[in-house]
Amino acid sequence: MVPSLPAMTVAVTLGILAANLPKVRSHTQGMLRPGLDFAGRRFMRAGIVFLGLKLSVVDVLGLGWTAFVIIVGVVVLAFAGTYILGRLFRLPGDTPLLIAAGFSICGASAVGAMAAARRTRHGDTIMPVALVTLCGTLAIACLPLLIAPLSLNPIQFGQWAGASVHDVGQVVATSQVAGTAALAAALLVKLTRVLLLAPIVFIAALGTRRYARRIKPDSDSRPTTAKLPPLVPLFILGFILMIALRSSGWLNPEMLEFGVLIQDVLLGSALFGLGSAVSMREILTSGLRGTLVALLSWILIAALGYGAVMLISI
Repeated sequence: MVPSLPAMTVAVTLGILAANLPKVRSHTQGMLRPGLDFAGRRFMRAGIVFLGLKLSVVDVLGLGWTAFVIIVGVVVLAFAGTYILGRLFRLPGDTPLLIAAGFSICGASAVGAMAAARRTRHGDTIMPVALVTLCGTLAIACLPLLIAPLSLNPIQFGQWAGASVHDVGQVVATSQVAGTAALAAALLVKLTRVLLLAPIVFIAALGTRRYARRIKPDSDSRPTTAKLPPLVPLFILGFILMIALRSSGWLNPEMLEFGVLIQDVLLGSALFGLGSAVSMREILTSGLRGTLVALLSWILIAALGYGAVMLISI
């Protein structure tokens, strides 16, 4: 009904409203909770698989190796910087990793992928998803206001949005205000970032397996050697397969459009499920450190993205 609104942001927002409106909260925390949790876990992974249909290796190679290396550098520095911030602010458990993945790669989808690779508790993903959605929404409102002060042309602004904004839908909403050229540039840069989801999740899964082998069998802090997490999660293999299908050219536009629709339904359902577990009262009282880390990370990746655009333009 309102194409300018990013669907995934709307899904999380509606979920958060459902969790915090008194007459609805009793249902989302009661009889509907098992189904909402199932959506938040299983539908998220299935949606990530179909996200691969948006990626074509041919398009990414069209950027050129210099631009590709610069974008990889932005992702790596944003990931490392956010993780360090999370540790400095003493965020618990895997929260620094989840926030780093969400802000540096592709928003809530990356949070879900990292959580699955790390075997993170479902409840621990709720705050990172809420924070990455909040900051992505701020980007939609704030970044277009900086076009004139920073003297950016449409292509440069699109590249900046693609390098800095988290979710694909938020990138579209941010960049389209500068025209179709900006939107095309933004999507190309953004999808290059999404391509890095697979190797980063692989590294996380590898680290989890190594940690699991070192701990004692009676420890319950991580999975034991009796049940090691897979080296490459099944949904990441599906994600890679979908990228290969898209890159092969075997799928016609109608098939691709249908695949994107399935992805939107799955991720929208998953993000509503995650949002429905967010307690704003809890975030405001105990999540201030996480919020501060998220805002600092948002500024960091915006600065890195701007620097990348300037390097690409040389």
